[in-house]
Amino acid sequence: MSGGSRGNLDRRLFLKTSAAFACGALAVPMLPKGASAATLKTVRFSEAVHNLGYINLYVGMHAGIFAKNGLDMQVSAAGGDTQTFAAVLGGSADFAIGDATMAVISRENGGPGVVIGTVVQRAHYFGVSKTLQPITDPKDFKGLRIVTSPEPNTNYSVAKRLLEQAGLKVGTDATIITVNPGTEIAAMLAGQADMAIAYQPSVAAAEAQGAKVVFDFSNYIGPFCNTGIMVLPTTLQRDPEMVQALVTSFEEASRKTYADPAFAKEVARKEFPDLPAPVVDAAIDAELKYLIPAQSVVVKQDQWKNLMDMQVYLHNVKGTVPFEQIIDNSWAEKAAAKLG
Repeated sequence: MSGGSRGNLDRRLFLKTSAAFACGALAVPMLPKGASAATLKTVRFSEAVHNLGYINLYVGMHAGIFAKNGLDMQVSAAGGDTQTFAAVLGGSADFAIGDATMAVISRENGGPGVVIGTVVQRAHYFGVSKTLQPITDPKDFKGLRIVTSPEPNTNYSVAKRLLEQAGLKVGTDATIITVNPGTEIAAMLAGQADMAIAYQPSVAAAEAQGAKVVFDFSNYIGPFCNTGIMVLPTTLQRDPEMVQALVTSFEEASRKTYADPAFAKEVARKEFPDLPAPVVDAAIDAELKYLIPAQSVVVKQDQWKNLMDMQVYLHNVKGTVPFEQIIDNSWAEKAAAKLG
């Protein structure tokens, strides 16, 4: 979510855009021995875009963790942060993962929304270029053409805030060019921009074509709730067993991702079969090196503060919903305690 003009994005817009999904590939869970789809609870799950920042989700599915906990995950990619929460508001999804700011916007406009976990704990964006040298000072972004997804997607938000905090005026000192999510690298390689702000595995694919990472947003921003699990309060009340099973599965999957990188790479290759295996492996190495996937599903105060500070700065939210009113960590804390 980004851009001051989007600050008044309300529930009506979410509901309107919920009908405009770009459906992604369904990931097929591997069922544990003795289980069958008929015995599992169907979970309609919306992801903002299909990308390796969400490797914990894919690991959990391929390892049979969700199925072991009684869930049949039906996952589809919505095509952006706004659309994924719109699916929850519109009733076509039980849960969504994407920019958790969407739940805050809904709440500030009198709508529902709760965040029950973290899936991506750092800004999973990298500045990638074929022509630039590594940049350490954001002031050196002056004069550059930078390509991102359009607002309200998170990579637009982090780019705009970084430029403005460096004293650069967007449109004058530096230019942000927007393209459809997932096509940032292609635009940069085609010469439309000097640098693309993109995520894995697109970054590793670009490196395989001679580009290089010239700026690391994950370390520049620090702890950051880049992606949260969003749900409606009515779902928490109606089916607490499903909610707990989902959050517990994410906690276990998060731990397995870091404990077994070889398996995470195997899963990633299955999720992105059109990419060369070395590219996917390099992407997972980078994800884990920069601690981008959540190590625990529990939403931490510093992660949330960095997200909200950015969104308040960009006038996307007023910051009037306290942490304890938008974040319900009870499910995640129970999951963490169970797994020890």
